[in-house]
Amino acid sequence: MNYIKFAGPIIDDAMAEAVKQTLLSGWLTSGPRVAEFEAALSAYHGGRPTRVFTSATAAMEVAFEVCGIGAGDEVITSAMTFFSVGNMIEKVGAKTIFVDCDLNTRNINLNQVERAITPKTKAIVPTHFSGLPCDMDRLYAIAQKHKLRVIEDAALAIGSTWKGTPENARHSSRIGAFGDIATFSFHPNKNMTTIEGGAAIFADEAEAKRAEVHRFHGISRLPDGTRDVTVAGGKFNMSDVSARLGLGQLAHLDAWCAYRQKLAALYFTLLEPVAESLGLDLPARAHAGEETGHSWNMFCVLLPLSRMTISRKQFIEAMHKENIGIGISYEAMHLTTLFKARGHQEGEFPNAERISREIITLPLHADVTLADVERVCATVVRLLRENDKHKV
Repeated sequence: MNYIKFAGPIIDDAMAEAVKQTLLSGWLTSGPRVAEFEAALSAYHGGRPTRVFTSATAAMEVAFEVCGIGAGDEVITSAMTFFSVGNMIEKVGAKTIFVDCDLNTRNINLNQVERAITPKTKAIVPTHFSGLPCDMDRLYAIAQKHKLRVIEDAALAIGSTWKGTPENARHSSRIGAFGDIATFSFHPNKNMTTIEGGAAIFADEAEAKRAEVHRFHGISRLPDGTRDVTVAGGKFNMSDVSARLGLGQLAHLDAWCAYRQKLAALYFTLLEPVAESLGLDLPARAHAGEETGHSWNMFCVLLPLSRMTISRKQFIEAMHKENIGIGISYEAMHLTTLFKARGHQEGEFPNAERISREIITLPLHADVTLADVERVCATVVRLLRENDKHKV
Protein backbone atom coordinates (compact mmCIF):
# COMPACT_ATOMS: atom_id res chain seq x y z
CA MET A 1 0.00 0.00 0.00
CA ASN A 2 1.54 3.29 -1.12
CA TYR A 3 2.20 6.13 1.31
CA ILE A 4 0.06 9.19 0.52
CA LYS A 5 1.94 12.37 1.42
CA PHE A 6 -0.17 15.25 2.70
CA ALA A 7 1.87 17.66 0.55
CA GLY A 8 4.66 17.52 -2.00
CA PRO A 9 5.84 18.83 -5.37
CA ILE A 10 6.06 17.31 -8.82
CA ILE A 11 9.51 17.63 -10.41
CA ASP A 12 9.65 15.97 -13.81
CA ASP A 13 12.63 15.02 -15.97
CA ALA A 14 12.50 18.25 -17.97
CA MET A 15 12.68 20.35 -14.81
CA ALA A 16 15.52 18.24 -13.42
CA GLU A 17 17.44 18.58 -16.69
CA ALA A 18 16.92 22.36 -16.75
CA VAL A 19 18.25 22.59 -13.19
CA LYS A 20 21.20 20.40 -14.17
CA GLN A 21 22.03 22.70 -17.09
CA THR A 22 21.88 25.69 -14.75
CA LEU A 23 24.26 23.95 -12.36
CA LEU A 24 26.64 23.31 -15.26
CA SER A 25 26.36 26.85 -16.60
CA GLY A 26 28.77 28.24 -14.04
CA TRP A 27 26.24 30.83 -12.83
CA LEU A 28 24.60 29.55 -9.66
CA THR A 29 23.67 32.58 -7.58
CA SER A 30 21.31 35.39 -8.66
CA GLY A 31 21.71 35.98 -12.39
CA PRO A 32 19.89 35.56 -15.71
CA ARG A 33 17.51 32.84 -14.50
CA VAL A 34 16.38 35.01 -11.56
CA ALA A 35 15.68 37.89 -13.96
CA GLU A 36 13.78 35.50 -16.24
CA PHE A 37 11.75 34.09 -13.34
CA GLU A 38 10.86 37.55 -12.06
CA ALA A 39 9.75 38.54 -15.55
CA ALA A 40 7.60 35.41 -15.88
CA LEU A 41 5.97 35.95 -12.49
CA SER A 42 5.35 39.58 -13.39
CA ALA A 43 3.69 38.59 -16.67
CA TYR A 44 1.57 36.00 -14.85
CA HIS A 45 0.33 38.78 -12.55
CA GLY A 46 -0.50 41.34 -15.21
CA GLY A 47 2.93 42.95 -15.51
CA ARG A 48 3.27 44.09 -11.90
CA PRO A 49 6.78 44.71 -10.48
CA THR A 50 8.01 41.44 -8.96
CA ARG A 51 11.05 40.49 -6.91
CA VAL A 52 11.97 36.98 -5.70
CA PHE A 53 13.53 36.05 -2.37
CA THR A 54 14.87 33.07 -0.47
CA SER A 55 11.51 32.64 1.29
CA ALA A 56 8.08 34.21 1.72
CA THR A 57 9.21 35.16 5.22
CA ALA A 58 12.06 37.22 3.77
CA ALA A 59 9.67 38.77 1.25
CA MET A 60 7.34 39.83 4.05
CA GLU A 61 10.14 41.29 6.16
CA VAL A 62 11.35 43.34 3.20
CA ALA A 63 7.79 44.43 2.39
CA PHE A 64 7.43 45.82 5.91
CA GLU A 65 10.76 47.63 5.56
CA VAL A 66 9.80 49.09 2.18
CA CYS A 67 6.55 50.36 3.72
CA GLY A 68 8.50 52.02 6.53
CA ILE A 69 6.84 49.91 9.22
CA GLY A 70 8.72 49.80 12.49
CA ALA A 71 8.83 50.91 16.12
CA GLY A 72 5.64 52.58 17.31
CA ASP A 73 3.51 51.14 14.48
CA GLU A 74 0.71 48.61 14.78
CA VAL A 75 -0.05 45.93 12.20
CA ILE A 76 -3.34 44.02 12.22
CA THR A 77 -3.38 40.35 11.29
CA SER A 78 -5.30 37.16 11.98
CA ALA A 79 -4.58 34.93 14.95
CA MET A 80 -4.98 32.02 12.49
CA THR A 81 -1.92 32.27 10.29
CA PHE A 82 1.53 30.79 9.97
CA PHE A 83 4.16 31.99 12.45
CA SER A 84 6.10 34.06 9.91
CA VAL A 85 3.53 36.87 9.87
CA GLY A 86 3.66 37.70 13.57
CA ASN A 87 7.39 37.02 13.70
CA MET A 88 8.19 39.53 10.96
CA ILE A 89 5.91 42.20 12.42
CA GLU A 90 7.76 41.88 15.70
CA LYS A 91 11.17 41.62 14.03
CA VAL A 92 10.82 45.02 12.35
CA GLY A 93 9.89 46.52 15.73
CA ALA A 94 6.14 46.97 15.20
CA LYS A 95 3.33 45.66 17.41
CA THR A 96 1.16 42.76 16.28
CA ILE A 97 -2.56 43.39 16.72
CA PHE A 98 -4.46 40.13 16.39
CA VAL A 99 -8.09 39.70 15.40
CA ASP A 100 -10.08 36.49 15.06
CA CYS A 101 -10.83 34.58 11.87
CA ASP A 102 -14.05 33.33 10.36
CA LEU A 103 -14.75 29.77 11.48
CA ASN A 104 -15.86 28.67 8.03
CA THR A 105 -13.42 30.38 5.64
CA ARG A 106 -10.66 30.63 8.29
CA ASN A 107 -9.83 34.03 6.78
CA ILE A 108 -9.39 37.24 8.76
CA ASN A 109 -12.53 38.74 10.35
CA LEU A 110 -12.81 42.10 8.63
CA ASN A 111 -15.43 43.39 11.10
CA GLN A 112 -12.86 42.99 13.86
CA VAL A 113 -10.18 44.58 11.67
CA GLU A 114 -12.19 47.80 11.48
CA ARG A 115 -12.69 47.85 15.24
CA ALA A 116 -8.97 47.24 15.86
CA ILE A 117 -7.75 50.26 13.87
CA THR A 118 -6.12 53.01 15.95
CA PRO A 119 -4.05 56.10 15.08
CA LYS A 120 -0.97 53.83 15.34
CA THR A 121 -2.20 51.32 12.76
CA LYS A 122 0.04 51.24 9.71
CA ALA A 123 -1.01 48.11 7.83
CA ILE A 124 -3.29 45.08 7.54
CA VAL A 125 -1.83 41.64 6.81
CA PRO A 126 -4.56 39.19 5.73
CA THR A 127 -3.79 35.53 5.04
CA HIS A 128 -5.60 33.87 2.12
CA PHE A 129 -6.15 30.67 4.07
CA SER A 130 -5.73 27.45 2.05
CA GLY A 131 -5.74 29.54 -1.13
CA LEU A 132 -9.23 30.98 -0.63
CA PRO A 133 -9.04 34.74 -1.19
CA CYS A 134 -10.27 37.08 1.51
CA ASP A 135 -13.08 39.48 0.62
CA MET A 136 -10.77 41.72 -1.40
CA ASP A 137 -13.38 44.39 -2.10
CA ARG A 138 -14.09 44.95 1.58
CA LEU A 139 -10.45 44.57 2.61
CA TYR A 140 -9.28 47.32 0.29
CA ALA A 141 -12.28 49.52 1.07
CA ILE A 142 -11.23 49.44 4.73
CA ALA A 143 -7.59 50.10 3.86
CA GLN A 144 -8.42 53.03 1.62
CA LYS A 145 -10.84 54.53 4.13
CA HIS A 146 -8.18 54.53 6.84
CA LYS A 147 -5.18 55.13 4.53
CA LEU A 148 -3.51 51.84 5.49
CA ARG A 149 -1.04 49.66 3.64
CA VAL A 150 -2.01 46.07 2.84
CA ILE A 151 0.62 43.34 2.72
CA GLU A 152 -1.22 40.21 1.62
CA ASP A 153 0.09 36.95 3.01
CA ALA A 154 -0.54 34.99 -0.18
CA ALA A 155 1.87 32.19 0.75
CA LEU A 156 -0.92 29.65 0.11
CA ALA A 157 -2.56 31.45 -2.80
CA ILE A 158 -0.33 31.37 -5.89
CA GLY A 159 -2.80 30.85 -8.75
CA SER A 160 -5.88 32.06 -6.84
CA THR A 161 -8.12 34.72 -8.36
CA TRP A 162 -10.70 37.21 -7.13
CA LYS A 163 -13.70 37.80 -9.41
CA GLY A 164 -11.70 36.42 -12.27
CA THR A 165 -13.77 33.59 -13.73
CA PRO A 166 -13.74 34.87 -17.35
CA GLU A 167 -10.57 33.49 -18.90
CA ASN A 168 -9.64 36.78 -20.58
CA ALA A 169 -9.66 38.56 -17.21
CA ARG A 170 -7.66 36.08 -15.18
CA HIS A 171 -4.27 37.78 -15.57
CA SER A 172 -5.59 40.96 -13.93
CA SER A 173 -7.71 39.26 -11.27
CA ARG A 174 -5.08 36.92 -9.86
CA ILE A 175 -4.11 37.47 -6.26
CA GLY A 176 -1.04 39.70 -6.55
CA ALA A 177 -2.15 41.27 -9.84
CA PHE A 178 -3.97 44.12 -8.11
CA GLY A 179 -4.05 45.82 -4.73
CA ASP A 180 -1.01 46.81 -2.69
CA ILE A 181 1.75 44.24 -1.92
CA ALA A 182 1.38 40.45 -2.01
CA THR A 183 3.94 37.92 -0.80
CA PHE A 184 4.10 34.32 -2.03
CA SER A 185 5.81 31.13 -0.89
CA PHE A 186 7.49 28.53 -3.11
CA HIS A 187 8.15 26.02 -0.33
CA PRO A 188 7.72 22.39 -1.51
CA ASN A 189 4.30 22.15 0.17
CA LYS A 190 2.89 24.99 -1.94
CA ASN A 191 1.23 24.77 -5.38
CA MET A 192 4.62 25.33 -7.06
CA THR A 193 8.13 25.25 -5.66
CA THR A 194 11.65 26.61 -6.03
CA ILE A 195 12.77 24.21 -3.26
CA GLU A 196 12.87 27.18 -0.89
CA GLY A 197 11.84 30.62 -2.05
CA GLY A 198 9.29 33.38 -2.16
CA ALA A 199 8.26 36.52 -4.00
CA ALA A 200 6.79 39.95 -3.40
CA ILE A 201 4.65 41.71 -5.97
CA PHE A 202 4.41 45.48 -5.76
CA ALA A 203 2.11 48.14 -7.16
CA ASP A 204 5.00 50.55 -7.57
CA GLU A 205 8.32 50.02 -9.40
CA ALA A 206 10.10 52.39 -7.04
CA GLU A 207 9.14 50.20 -4.08
CA ALA A 208 10.28 47.09 -5.96
CA LYS A 209 13.66 48.72 -6.52
CA ARG A 210 13.92 49.56 -2.82
CA ALA A 211 13.14 45.92 -2.08
CA GLU A 212 16.15 44.93 -4.20
CA VAL A 213 18.37 47.00 -1.94
CA HIS A 214 16.89 45.52 1.23
CA ARG A 215 17.27 41.95 -0.02
CA PHE A 216 21.00 42.26 -0.75
CA HIS A 217 22.91 43.89 2.11
CA GLY A 218 21.43 47.35 1.55
CA ILE A 219 23.89 47.82 -1.32
CA SER A 220 23.46 50.43 -4.02
CA ARG A 221 25.76 50.80 -7.02
CA LEU A 222 27.50 54.13 -7.51
CA PRO A 223 28.18 55.68 -10.95
CA ASP A 224 31.88 54.78 -10.78
CA GLY A 225 31.06 51.10 -10.25
CA THR A 226 31.78 51.03 -6.52
CA ARG A 227 29.21 50.22 -3.89
CA ASP A 228 27.51 52.05 -1.05
CA VAL A 229 25.23 50.84 1.74
CA THR A 230 22.14 52.99 2.21
CA VAL A 231 20.06 50.78 4.55
CA ALA A 232 20.78 47.91 6.92
CA GLY A 233 19.75 45.19 4.50
CA GLY A 234 19.77 41.42 4.74
CA LYS A 235 20.73 38.71 2.27
CA PHE A 236 17.64 37.19 0.74
CA ASN A 237 18.53 36.85 -2.95
CA MET A 238 17.31 33.70 -4.74
CA SER A 239 19.79 31.50 -6.63
CA ASP A 240 19.58 30.89 -10.37
CA VAL A 241 19.21 27.18 -9.58
CA SER A 242 16.02 27.78 -7.61
CA ALA A 243 14.74 30.27 -10.18
CA ARG A 244 15.22 27.77 -13.02
CA LEU A 245 13.12 25.21 -11.17
CA GLY A 246 10.52 27.92 -10.55
CA LEU A 247 10.28 28.64 -14.28
CA GLY A 248 9.52 24.99 -14.98
CA GLN A 249 6.98 24.87 -12.18
CA LEU A 250 5.20 28.07 -13.22
CA ALA A 251 4.48 26.61 -16.64
CA HIS A 252 2.34 23.92 -14.98
CA LEU A 253 0.76 26.04 -12.24
CA ASP A 254 -2.68 26.61 -13.78
CA ALA A 255 -3.07 22.94 -14.69
CA TRP A 256 -2.02 21.89 -11.20
CA CYS A 257 -4.47 24.33 -9.60
CA ALA A 258 -7.27 22.99 -11.80
CA TYR A 259 -6.39 19.44 -10.73
CA ARG A 260 -6.38 20.48 -7.07
CA GLN A 261 -9.90 21.87 -7.60
CA LYS A 262 -10.92 18.46 -8.95
CA LEU A 263 -9.44 16.71 -5.90
CA ALA A 264 -11.18 19.15 -3.53
CA ALA A 265 -14.49 18.55 -5.30
CA LEU A 266 -14.09 14.81 -4.74
CA TYR A 267 -13.35 15.37 -1.04
CA PHE A 268 -16.63 17.28 -0.76
CA THR A 269 -18.52 14.62 -2.72
CA LEU A 270 -17.30 11.86 -0.41
CA LEU A 271 -17.34 13.68 2.95
CA GLU A 272 -20.36 15.99 2.78
CA PRO A 273 -22.97 13.18 3.02
CA VAL A 274 -21.47 11.93 6.30
CA ALA A 275 -19.94 15.09 7.79
CA GLU A 276 -22.93 16.10 9.90
CA SER A 277 -23.48 12.64 11.37
CA LEU A 278 -19.77 12.37 12.22
CA GLY A 279 -19.49 15.92 13.54
CA LEU A 280 -16.77 16.68 10.96
CA ASP A 281 -16.45 20.33 9.89
CA LEU A 282 -15.40 20.76 6.25
CA PRO A 283 -13.64 23.84 4.86
CA ALA A 284 -15.44 26.60 3.01
CA ARG A 285 -15.98 26.07 -0.68
CA ALA A 286 -14.85 28.69 -3.17
CA HIS A 287 -16.91 31.88 -3.29
CA ALA A 288 -20.16 31.31 -5.20
CA GLY A 289 -19.61 31.74 -8.92
CA GLU A 290 -15.83 31.77 -8.48
CA GLU A 291 -15.08 28.08 -8.19
CA THR A 292 -11.96 28.44 -10.33
CA GLY A 293 -10.63 31.19 -8.07
CA HIS A 294 -9.67 28.90 -5.17
CA SER A 295 -6.23 27.33 -5.75
CA TRP A 296 -6.73 24.75 -2.97
CA ASN A 297 -3.29 24.61 -1.43
CA MET A 298 -4.80 22.69 1.50
CA PHE A 299 -7.96 20.78 2.38
CA CYS A 300 -8.38 21.15 6.14
CA VAL A 301 -11.13 19.66 8.28
CA LEU A 302 -12.00 20.11 11.97
CA LEU A 303 -12.16 16.91 13.98
CA PRO A 304 -15.08 16.36 16.39
CA LEU A 305 -12.74 15.96 19.37
CA SER A 306 -15.50 16.32 21.98
CA ARG A 307 -17.12 13.11 20.76
CA MET A 308 -13.93 11.17 19.97
CA THR A 309 -12.37 8.56 22.26
CA ILE A 310 -8.88 9.40 20.97
CA SER A 311 -6.91 12.63 20.74
CA ARG A 312 -5.97 14.46 17.54
CA LYS A 313 -2.41 13.18 17.93
CA GLN A 314 -3.68 9.61 18.19
CA PHE A 315 -5.94 10.12 15.16
CA ILE A 316 -2.98 11.38 13.11
CA GLU A 317 -0.89 8.42 14.27
CA ALA A 318 -3.67 6.05 13.23
CA MET A 319 -3.77 7.68 9.78
CA HIS A 320 0.01 7.33 9.51
CA LYS A 321 -0.34 3.59 10.30
CA GLU A 322 -2.61 3.46 7.26
CA ASN A 323 0.19 5.10 5.21
CA ILE A 324 -1.63 8.43 4.96
CA GLY A 325 0.19 11.65 5.81
CA ILE A 326 -1.65 14.32 7.82
CA GLY A 327 -0.61 17.87 8.67
CA ILE A 328 -1.71 20.56 11.14
CA SER A 329 -2.29 24.05 9.73
CA TYR A 330 -2.13 26.06 11.91
CA GLU A 331 -1.58 26.71 15.60
CA ALA A 332 -3.15 29.89 16.97
CA MET A 333 -0.37 32.48 16.78
CA HIS A 334 -1.42 34.47 19.86
CA LEU A 335 -1.01 31.39 22.08
CA THR A 336 2.65 30.83 21.23
CA THR A 337 5.19 31.49 23.96
CA LEU A 338 6.32 34.62 22.10
CA PHE A 339 2.91 36.26 22.20
CA LYS A 340 1.84 34.96 25.60
CA ALA A 341 4.85 36.88 26.89
CA ARG A 342 3.27 39.96 25.30
CA GLY A 343 0.09 39.46 27.31
CA HIS A 344 -2.10 37.27 25.11
CA GLN A 345 -4.08 34.45 26.64
CA GLU A 346 -6.54 31.71 25.83
CA GLY A 347 -10.10 32.86 25.19
CA GLU A 348 -9.29 35.99 23.19
CA PHE A 349 -9.97 34.58 19.74
CA PRO A 350 -12.29 31.57 20.04
CA ASN A 351 -12.50 30.69 16.36
CA ALA A 352 -8.74 30.63 15.86
CA GLU A 353 -8.35 28.65 19.08
CA ARG A 354 -10.95 26.04 18.08
CA ILE A 355 -9.37 25.67 14.65
CA SER A 356 -5.95 25.33 16.25
CA ARG A 357 -7.21 22.52 18.52
CA GLU A 358 -9.21 20.56 15.95
CA ILE A 359 -7.72 21.10 12.50
CA ILE A 360 -5.99 18.51 10.36
CA THR A 361 -4.76 18.84 6.78
CA LEU A 362 -5.67 16.01 4.41
CA PRO A 363 -3.48 15.06 1.42
CA LEU A 364 -3.96 17.47 -1.48
CA HIS A 365 -1.37 18.03 -4.18
CA ALA A 366 -0.86 17.40 -7.88
CA ASP A 367 0.61 13.93 -7.28
CA VAL A 368 -2.46 12.67 -5.36
CA THR A 369 -4.80 10.48 -7.39
CA LEU A 370 -8.59 10.30 -7.23
CA ALA A 371 -8.18 6.80 -5.81
CA ASP A 372 -5.94 8.24 -3.10
CA VAL A 373 -8.67 10.69 -2.10
CA GLU A 374 -11.18 7.84 -1.93
CA ARG A 375 -8.81 5.91 0.34
CA VAL A 376 -8.18 8.94 2.57
CA CYS A 377 -11.90 9.62 2.96
CA ALA A 378 -12.75 5.99 3.68
CA THR A 379 -10.04 5.86 6.33
CA VAL A 380 -11.11 9.13 7.97
CA VAL A 381 -14.74 7.99 8.12
CA ARG A 382 -13.82 4.55 9.48
CA LEU A 383 -11.55 5.94 12.21
CA LEU A 384 -14.13 8.51 13.28
CA ARG A 385 -16.83 5.84 13.50
CA GLU A 386 -14.58 3.41 15.38
CA ASN A 387 -13.63 6.09 17.90
CA ASP A 388 -17.00 7.80 18.37
CA LYS A 389 -18.21 8.01 21.99
CA HIS A 390 -21.78 7.95 20.66
CA LYS A 391 -21.50 4.80 18.56
CA VAL A 392 -24.05 2.17 19.30
